[in-house]
Amino acid sequence: MEERNEMEREIEFLVPEEEAGKRLDLVLAGKCPDYTRSYLQKLCKEQRVRANEKIVKSNYKCRAGDHIVLMVPAPKELEVKPEEMDLDVVYEDQDVILVNKPKGMVVHPAAGHDTGTLVNGLLARCRGELSGINGVLRPGIVHRIDKDTTGILVVCKNDAAHQKIAEQLQEHSITRVYHAIVYGILKKDEGTIDAPIGRSPKDRKKMAVVPGGRRAVTHYKVIKRLKKGFTYIECRLETGRTHQIRVHMASIGHPLLGDDVYGPKKQKYSLEGQCLHAKVLGFVHPGTSEYMEFETSLPQYFKELLVKLDH
Repeated sequence: MEERNEMEREIEFLVPEEEAGKRLDLVLAGKCPDYTRSYLQKLCKEQRVRANEKIVKSNYKCRAGDHIVLMVPAPKELEVKPEEMDLDVVYEDQDVILVNKPKGMVVHPAAGHDTGTLVNGLLARCRGELSGINGVLRPGIVHRIDKDTTGILVVCKNDAAHQKIAEQLQEHSITRVYHAIVYGILKKDEGTIDAPIGRSPKDRKKMAVVPGGRRAVTHYKVIKRLKKGFTYIECRLETGRTHQIRVHMASIGHPLLGDDVYGPKKQKYSLEGQCLHAKVLGFVHPGTSEYMEFETSLPQYFKELLVKLDH
C-alpha cells in the first residue's frame, strides 16, 4: 500500500516470509527499485524508516510480517540556469533543434549533474523557447542518449512539436542508426535481437534482458571485422529502451568496447565509457509533415580507435 502527500512520499509494506532474516536495506532495495541502496541507507540514517512503529537502522534483520514504513522526502526542484555553450547544432528551425552531443555531456540535470548539461546550453541558446511537457528539468527533451554516447538527438521547441515527435517514438517510426565497436568477432553478417529489457534483479541500477521486461528490438549489421578481435557494427533501433544496444549486445556475448557496466570491468583501452555513436536520425517534421533525415560523422576518438584496432 502506498500513500502520497504534497510534502513527502510514504511507502509501506509487510515483509514476506521469503525475506525474513535479510538486512532491511536489502529488503528496501527490492521493494523500491526507483531508489539506490545507498540512498535508502541514507534515509535509514535520517531515521525515516520504521519497523512496527520503531525507528530502525539499515542493518536491522527483518522478520516475516514486519510492518515497514518508509518516508521519502519530497524531491528538491533544481533551478536550471542557462549556460552559454558551443553546441554542435546540426539543424534548427522554429519547431526543433538537432544537436550532435559530445562524449561526457549529460542530457538533462539530475542529482550530481545540475550544471554543464545539454539542457543548460539549450536554455541559453533558445532563450527558454523549449517545450514544457517534460517539466522544468527536461525542457524540450523528448528522447535522450547516455552521457558517454555521442551523436545526434532532436529537441523540441514547443509542446505541439514535442507531442508529434513523441508519437513517432511511441510508434517506432523514427529512424535511429548507431555505430558501435563490440568485443569479439561477430560470425553472422547481420541479425536481430528481440529480447525484453527491464531492471536487473541482481543490480537495480542496471538494465538486463529479463522475462516480463518491455519488448526491445535491435537490428545489427557488421560493417567491418577488425584485426585485433573486435567488430565495427551498425545498430538500427526498432524500440528505444534504456541502454538497449549496450544490454542487447552484451546479452549475445559481444559487449561494447569501453562499457564497464555491461562489459568487462578491466577495459583493454582507456576509454571514457562505451564506444557508441548515434549517427543517423530521421523523422517526420512536426511542422511541415515532411520526412527529414540527418547524419553526423564519427567523433575523432572513434575514428582513431578504428585505425588502431585494424592494424
